[in-house]
Amino acid sequence: MFKLIAIVVLAISTAGAGYFGWTQKKLGAAATEQVAELTQKVEEADKKVEATEVELAASKEMLPPLMTKAQELEAVKAAFSTGTVLKDLEAVYAKEKKGISSERQLGLAGVRLLTNGTKDPATVEAFQKALEMTDWKGQQKVICAAQNALAAAGEKVKVMSECAPEAPAGKEEKKNDAKVAPAEKADVKDDKKGDKKGDKKEAHGPADTHAAHWEYEGAMGPENWGKEFPICGKGKSQAPLNIKGPFEKVRFSVAPDYKQGQLKIVNNGHTIQVNVPNGSKIRIDGKPYDLVQFHFHRPSEEHIDGKPSVMVVHFVHKNMEGELAVLAVMLREGNENPGIKTLWTHAPKAAGPEVIPDGVMFNPVNLLPKEMDFFHYDGSLTTPPCTEKVKFYILKTQVNISKEQVTDFPFKMNARPIQPANGRPIYTN
Repeated sequence: MFKLIAIVVLAISTAGAGYFGWTQKKLGAAATEQVAELTQKVEEADKKVEATEVELAASKEMLPPLMTKAQELEAVKAAFSTGTVLKDLEAVYAKEKKGISSERQLGLAGVRLLTNGTKDPATVEAFQKALEMTDWKGQQKVICAAQNALAAAGEKVKVMSECAPEAPAGKEEKKNDAKVAPAEKADVKDDKKGDKKGDKKEAHGPADTHAAHWEYEGAMGPENWGKEFPICGKGKSQAPLNIKGPFEKVRFSVAPDYKQGQLKIVNNGHTIQVNVPNGSKIRIDGKPYDLVQFHFHRPSEEHIDGKPSVMVVHFVHKNMEGELAVLAVMLREGNENPGIKTLWTHAPKAAGPEVIPDGVMFNPVNLLPKEMDFFHYDGSLTTPPCTEKVKFYILKTQVNISKEQVTDFPFKMNARPIQPANGRPIYTN
């Protein structure tokens, strides 16, 4: 009996020892897995710490130059803080008979920024005026400076990609290079077909030399301009319009006084544009405006009773206050136009720099009809950034252009579609 009990006890003890050993082995394996997992996490944490230390070291290297720049800026702000320079500059510019340029307006805004800071409404207004005075072409630096200043002031303005501050040298520079490369390839591709589509630069002012921010068709066609240029999509006084009655009467006249001057002509990728020397003016209700440039659209952007003409010439004027006025001359198919013959002879077929042919003079009056009766409405630039408060005067009398001359224009289509009137009156004299 005792022997049997001893056997049972021994069996139980053996089984218990076996079970204990099995459980300990299982726990040991789990512990080993946990140790391996923790080791991996520690190694990853060490790598992150190492990377952070590298970044911190790089930041420390950048800190002294940044501190120097900050000290320089504070010194400049202190120099302007009395407001004396700002008052002197305002007094000088107030005496300018022809008004100040967009570059000077930007400089004045910069002095306001240094004197009064970004929270000063007059500072924001000054930069906004600089933007309004500047078209998106050869004056890109003016626009970039104004956009960055408005962004720093907390204003809701989209800063163009070209205007983004340069990244510091090193890893960021390589990243930016990688991002820019596709755009550069797109530029080359667009250059090859730019004279077909007119897809590069703006028609109503000096041109931006960077690639296609907007086009007349495709992904950045007129229906999508508002994505990059908010006023194009949200503005309530956009141009062009369909000219139809009823009309309201006005009693003033439009009187051009254009002068002959050296021909300066450019294919800016969106149109053929003639840059006019100083001296040509137009008087609208007795108020003088300087003729800055004129350019062409095919077909006409304005419609008369729902119908466009084969082309239109837009004469762009600016007065002392920086206000814009566009005189539109509709072109109908007919006899050859001698003035356009001269222009087409020297107009570049593809986008490029301004051409100044030796000894070739031109008077813009050659493209005007004798009668100056007009339709009038308040609109905008018909190209991005679609700035509003532009006065349009569309002459009722059209001018001839031959079918061959229309065909020789290097853009098959470069006209913005008709925009909603939004209750705007259309006037006639």
